[in-house]
Amino acid sequence: MTLTLPFDNSYARLPDRFYARQTAVPVRDPGLITVNAGLARSLGLDPEILSSAEAVTSFAGNATPGGAEPLAQAYAGHQFGGWSPQLGDGRALLLGEIVSPEGQRFDIQLKGSGPTPFSRRGDGRAWIGPVIREYIVSEAMAALGLPTTRALAAVTTGEPVWRETALPGAVLVRVAASHIRVGTFQYFAARQDTEALRLLTDHVIERHYPDAKTPLDLLDAVTAAQARLIAGWMSFGFIHGVMNTDNMAISGETIDYGPCAFMDAYHPQKVFSSIDQYGRYAYGNQPRIAVWNLAQFASCLLPLMGEEEPAIEAATAAINRFPELYEAEWLKRFRAKIGLATAEDGDAALIEALLTRMAEGGADFTRTFRGLSDDTAASEFADPKACGAWARDWRDRTAREADPVALMRAANPAFIPRNHRVEEAIQSAVKGDYSHFHRLNEILAHPFDDQPDAAEYRAAPTEEETVTRTFCGT
Repeated sequence: MTLTLPFDNSYARLPDRFYARQTAVPVRDPGLITVNAGLARSLGLDPEILSSAEAVTSFAGNATPGGAEPLAQAYAGHQFGGWSPQLGDGRALLLGEIVSPEGQRFDIQLKGSGPTPFSRRGDGRAWIGPVIREYIVSEAMAALGLPTTRALAAVTTGEPVWRETALPGAVLVRVAASHIRVGTFQYFAARQDTEALRLLTDHVIERHYPDAKTPLDLLDAVTAAQARLIAGWMSFGFIHGVMNTDNMAISGETIDYGPCAFMDAYHPQKVFSSIDQYGRYAYGNQPRIAVWNLAQFASCLLPLMGEEEPAIEAATAAINRFPELYEAEWLKRFRAKIGLATAEDGDAALIEALLTRMAEGGADFTRTFRGLSDDTAASEFADPKACGAWARDWRDRTAREADPVALMRAANPAFIPRNHRVEEAIQSAVKGDYSHFHRLNEILAHPFDDQPDAAEYRAAPTEEETVTRTFCGT
């Protein structure tokens, strides 16, 4: 019996040059790690069916689900500023699209399903570490309320993957509003394929931004979506780690959780990615990189925008709106983090003063902001007196607010996917023990709740537990 899902595959109806059609490469011995029952139900799918032997076989790549039209998407991109004219899905296959009961369209993708024509000599596989990391962090991001791809399921392959040593193989079943990236547009722009650019633009507008009427409207909408997304990242201390143009989703979702991390001790130049040697994608650089990526997107749309000089002027004006949009969203989020529902002129300076003291005092990002609501923030500083003067100004300011504590508790999570906890889950999973993985997911599903029985998961890492480098997994 074959798994059948209610696919309606709009991307597969685009011309053949948008993708390479192929099936996944079968594996030795598929096994289920988990199915995301809540996400499945929201998509109109039955978690029990998705946990069946037929589903596990399909998710591992040993069978093609009924209704699927598996394909690897073509795209290009700038990677750490260097241009790559052809990238594409090197270890992923888009099975197809389903429409949720609410009418929203979602991709269902296998990640780690074997080599494709875009693999560039890679094995197309994923070892269990990146699958566990992406599952945990993307689901935590969703619980924090930020746009993100989601994890529908994870399965093992029963085969080793070689990354310096043999490691257990796995496949992630990923859900996204779409997998269309800035790099998808760059792929066709580099080939001067205006017809494909127009088809892609129309597809994206219909799918993601139906109020947009022109390519310039699309640029405006994507710019605004990215401003909201990056401000959200910054408000939770999240570092994507590899903000290449092929990792920026046009939908405004967080995509491709490789060497990502949430900060422990705050510093604006914090980097975790083992491949970001010069800090291009450091925490504090993320808004600037978003502008750079959007400029590449804008350049792709120029051939669709009419006369050259007016098009360049209009696109430049659209990109130049990013700082204002971002700063407004950043200020709204950080006001809430310090308990401010109203706006006053000195608020930005008050927030920046706290962040400066946090960087100087080695204060934990998440624990400091959560601690403002229960008067424990000062204990996060190497010298608790370091924020004394700031705290007096802050209390004077919050005195003019109706309920600052409630606002702070709703804006500042008690729990984030701490790097050492994610690493703990990965190392246990390598040995076949998923208890840490399941427990961490359970806690992170309710990040703003106190959860007294999980108090140890709120703790910052000890010196021995601190994770300083994260890895992509390819």
